[in-house]
Amino acid sequence: METWTVETDDGGGRLEVHSFRPAGLTAAHGDPPAPAPPGVVVIHGTLVTDALYRPFARKLSLLLSRPVHCYNRRGRAGSPPQPDGYSVATEVSDLTAVMRATGSQDVVAHSYGGFVALQAARSIPLRRLVTYDAAVSLSGNLNHRWRPELEQAVTEGQLNHAWAHLVQGLATAGPVSYLPLGALRMLSILSARTNLGAEMRELLPTAVKEMRAVLDADAHLDDFVGLSTPTLMLSGGWSPGYFADTGRQLAAAVPAIEFGVVPGQLHEGPIRPGKRLAIRMARFLDGTDGGPQSVGLQSLSRRRRKRAGLSGGPGLG
Repeated sequence: METWTVETDDGGGRLEVHSFRPAGLTAAHGDPPAPAPPGVVVIHGTLVTDALYRPFARKLSLLLSRPVHCYNRRGRAGSPPQPDGYSVATEVSDLTAVMRATGSQDVVAHSYGGFVALQAARSIPLRRLVTYDAAVSLSGNLNHRWRPELEQAVTEGQLNHAWAHLVQGLATAGPVSYLPLGALRMLSILSARTNLGAEMRELLPTAVKEMRAVLDADAHLDDFVGLSTPTLMLSGGWSPGYFADTGRQLAAAVPAIEFGVVPGQLHEGPIRPGKRLAIRMARFLDGTDGGPQSVGLQSLSRRRRKRAGLSGGPGLG
């Protein structure tokens, strides 16, 4: 893994980037990676850092035989804080800077990251995009997920109360999401004793701004009709149903979008052990999934693997 930084386009600071690349494509420590072959950028979700996605990024890099880069979005250690005027435009600008610096053309994005990536695809050129449980607001369908008590609790420093409202509102923690607030507050207290739980509590203020950014960018299906990037929207079979509902609606309205459910996967699928989800995404990115948008890309993929001395990519069939 290589760790380096990318300057933001608004002069806000430097984003921390972690890069994975197959053998023979590594760079000296601290140096920006070589721009070829074109890489993939992974955008993480809310309340976490890119650290949880590094094993997933490594799997993708091995499957694709291409560089894969993940980065800490604003408000995380190693990257600058969220600015006062933070919005999805901030995130799109940062993604653009990372893609330019890494020579990447494809994007894989999870949850809030999926929202950022779909907004970016409306204005910047992407070769291919995969989202998992993208948190997109369509015609106000996520308004009831917002809890004003969350922002108030964060402002007052009542982080256990804030965490409970976030979990209940988003329902992304499986059956735990439906526990009474008192039980969720107790779980927050207990989880704060772990490194991950403590980190999530520290990131609660960023979640407030990110949830507001989603609602402020509320869109209609017509807003995505012009999207031309071949896009695969995935949702976990055990994820909250509203993610799949959004994916189905967009796929029905936008020719460039395909939708699929990954059975047995929870909302946190990309950060769970196992390779099934990574293989599904890699096949789409590599154009070997057999879908209508893979025509013309399969031969390119075969040529690349042939140059690397492989008869077929690991796990790609």
